[in-house]
Amino acid sequence: MLKDITLGQYFPGDTVAHRLDPRTKLLLVIVYIVGLFNAVGWWSYAFVVAITGLCMAVSKIRPAAAFKGLKPVIFIIILTALLNIFYTKGTPIIEGWIITWEGIEKAVMMSVRIILLIVGTFLLTYTTSPIALTDGLEILLNPLKKIKVPVHEMSMMMSMALRFIPTLIEETDKIMSAQKARGADFTTGSVLKRVKMLMPVLIPLFASALRRADELATAMECRCYHGGEGRTRMNIPHIHASDIVALCVAVLFGAVLVLLNSIKFGYVMTR
Repeated sequence: MLKDITLGQYFPGDTVAHRLDPRTKLLLVIVYIVGLFNAVGWWSYAFVVAITGLCMAVSKIRPAAAFKGLKPVIFIIILTALLNIFYTKGTPIIEGWIITWEGIEKAVMMSVRIILLIVGTFLLTYTTSPIALTDGLEILLNPLKKIKVPVHEMSMMMSMALRFIPTLIEETDKIMSAQKARGADFTTGSVLKRVKMLMPVLIPLFASALRRADELATAMECRCYHGGEGRTRMNIPHIHASDIVALCVAVLFGAVLVLLNSIKFGYVMTR
């Protein structure tokens, strides 16, 4: 059930993707997201799908594990598709209908875009430990320190939020199992009734989250933790040849997408 959700989890491994510098992986994800949002036409989307599949193969992440992370956003994907189907103007499928061919095409494209966005960004957390992710993000954002931006605190908060998502999901599953053992039913009844049934789950979940946060803060204080200037790192990130190759592949990825988009626009202009 909830334990199947893989959001924020890290899968240890010794693949090329795991060995890449965290800064390189963050830059690759940025290029991937920008390219995905600028993809136009089916050829561009097919190319992005192929690249995503290649990344999953290189990182040795099973497709089932990657697509489990889509469970929390299935409703958003369906809602987005329906809105595009019913509100996009164009040529009706059947005369008099509000559903158009353009609406169906746009709905499929938007759904594919959301799925690729989630799966692609999840590969970052699947192959990068929270500590490495924090260090990489902090180093990339270092220039912002000149304008007094608390870079370390921001990086720490983001990585800790990702780190505790699996823990909170597991805690939620335990609480729901305990409530079901007491006779609670979360699957039947009206929407309002099911929302009310979630209250006995949310209250202990928030209490547990606050308790964990307080315990973590106390543990960090006891170890005299301080970030920013003067903080040492056990593993210092280094750029290797594989990182240079990965960045070159990212540039090639962007160039191919621009080419595919230009072909699409050229085709549209000639119609």
